[in-house]
Amino acid sequence: MHVGMSVIFQNPGELVSDAEVYAQDLALARLAEPLGFDSIWSVEHHFTDYTMCPDVFQFLTYMAACTERIQLGSMVCVLPWHDPMRVAEEIAMLDIMSGGRVIIGMGRGTGRVEFEGMRVAMPEARKRFAESAEMLLTGLEQGWCEFDGEFIRQPRKDIRPRPNKSFKGRVYAAAISPESTEIMARMGVGILIVPQKPWKTVRQELQTYRETFRAATGEEPPPPMVAGWTYVDGSADKAESMARKYIGGYWDSIVKHYEFDQDHLKNTPGYEFHGKMHDMLNAPGGMEKMTEFFLGLQVWGTPDQVKDKILTIQDNTYNDGYMGVFSYAGMPAADAEASARLFAAEVMPDLKALAPAYERLGAPA
Repeated sequence: MHVGMSVIFQNPGELVSDAEVYAQDLALARLAEPLGFDSIWSVEHHFTDYTMCPDVFQFLTYMAACTERIQLGSMVCVLPWHDPMRVAEEIAMLDIMSGGRVIIGMGRGTGRVEFEGMRVAMPEARKRFAESAEMLLTGLEQGWCEFDGEFIRQPRKDIRPRPNKSFKGRVYAAAISPESTEIMARMGVGILIVPQKPWKTVRQELQTYRETFRAATGEEPPPPMVAGWTYVDGSADKAESMARKYIGGYWDSIVKHYEFDQDHLKNTPGYEFHGKMHDMLNAPGGMEKMTEFFLGLQVWGTPDQVKDKILTIQDNTYNDGYMGVFSYAGMPAADAEASARLFAAEVMPDLKALAPAYERLGAPA
């Protein structure tokens, strides 16, 4: 199994300066290669303390200079907020400077505050994402971009520096809705999963994705990559206490940033699934139930418990990649580092020794 680390630069409540958060998370990120992780990731967000990485490729460029072998993943670049021509140039440049280490992760975004700040209408997001992704991925393979769509209109222009290595097999999208999942399958893109749905629902959506992928490409789809909010400790009791405080705190920050307790997403085309969160959160005891549900999807416990939980994720998704997030919700830097070090020492070797998912579990339907 491919094992990565993601850092997200959260600063809930602003108890410390943003600069201190960056110092702490960059120190953790610089440990990823020495500890043996296969990749380092971050995610694009804007305007709030939820995640303060407005330019994921700038962060990855810094990490490319700090490292020699580790792969560099965007989890994700939100395409509707960008000119896809510029994204193509940034990716090509970073891939050349890093010696071909980029993994592209892309998504369409959900935060109203971010769409408002970027001056993009949310109902346009799905179509903008699909058009941007098609132009971007085609352009990176052929060395030039051209597109005439409803939202993206790009005259033919070369990408310079010209990409010198195919990105096939290293492109993923964070697809949540069934409609987005189908778009990704038709484009031959892998799926990046951030656990937030019942595994039964995830299994059903992945089956649809695989069937669509095979029909569209004539090939088998790549195994998914899965991210998880992770805490490891030798004491099961301490691990549970820390998970409830900090993974639970991270869930609180999700609800706040995305305004899932408000009803605007219920009436926003393309975000109907997200809109269901409003009803669940506003039902009696809804926040407490949703917190427990989110905690149950994430990866925390003793090393053995964490390994079992990641195997359960693989049983449900057939993933061959796991990216752990170790610092979040204001967790002290020493606790995040201790958790990451214990994961690297006692969990990661067993994960890397696993047979590929399709060999361990058989080919998925």
